[in-house]
Amino acid sequence: MQKRTLGRKGLTVSALGLGCMGMSEFYGPTHDAESIATIHRAIDLGIDFFDTADMYGTGRNEELVGKALRGRRRDVVIATKFGNVRTKDGVWAGINGRPEYVRSACEASLKRLGIETIDLYYQHRVDVGTPIEETVGAMAELIRQGKVRYLGLSEAAATTIRRAHAVHPITALQTEYSLWTRDVESGILAACRELGIGFVAYSPLGRGFLTGRFTSPASLGEGDFRHNHPRFAPDAMAKNLAILEHVKLMAAEKHCSPAQLSLAWVLAKGNDIVPIPGTKRTPYLEENVGALAVTLSPSDLARIEEAIPPGAATGTRYAESGMKNVNR
Repeated sequence: MQKRTLGRKGLTVSALGLGCMGMSEFYGPTHDAESIATIHRAIDLGIDFFDTADMYGTGRNEELVGKALRGRRRDVVIATKFGNVRTKDGVWAGINGRPEYVRSACEASLKRLGIETIDLYYQHRVDVGTPIEETVGAMAELIRQGKVRYLGLSEAAATTIRRAHAVHPITALQTEYSLWTRDVESGILAACRELGIGFVAYSPLGRGFLTGRFTSPASLGEGDFRHNHPRFAPDAMAKNLAILEHVKLMAAEKHCSPAQLSLAWVLAKGNDIVPIPGTKRTPYLEENVGALAVTLSPSDLARIEEAIPPGAATGTRYAESGMKNVNR
């Protein structure tokens, strides 16, 4: 397994991580045993970077990840997030970055994960009602207490990243990045590189669209949140199929799958970038790992980006309410 380093303090992780969100919510029916088997197979394949959050499954995902990694703690890097608040029945209740909440959220995550220290602790979304300096100050205190090793932000704007980094070194920024979501190329990625902050790319497969498995809303299962996603709306999805056709064509030429080509593109964008494609099934995990063997030349990259330029996707990456909380 190839390795990559996040941040100047040197958090070394596998070049490909595993996003665990869908194992507990959002992408249709879940099956804990299958998910745990997938996590164990990921470790067998050399993946040591696992991503969860306290809001996924309203805590159930952290419990699942903790259970799957029990007895493997020394071999893995566990990342989790706080800040998106939900009630016990799953209703979204806003964003909270107040210091007292940071402390209580961390304690709750440690308990659910069954560990003593979180390797990488992110603020999931920026709370504009609380100065970022106060939030990061509370996060830094967790490091001093031995409850957290490294700090991260998610979906933060360049100015916010700079303010946060001035309080305590930020090791990683986690934000959506893929062939159909390239917002970070307009300043955010440059700010991370200037400050020596690693970049963790979530949804590097366009929430599964770039795999080619979903070509119409009817191909999504019941209970799949993508039914409410702007890019998966019938009209938008029909237009976005043009992006998928380009991916399929170039994947065939490189003798790989569309998913592997899409991941290889993200991996080729810099050694400071670690994609964390999510899956709850072992065959898809193994397919994703195969992307590490796909080499894209500068001419390959230029051709891909000419065919799929920034802004090529139809539809915003979240519904209006969600868009208000990104890049803040």
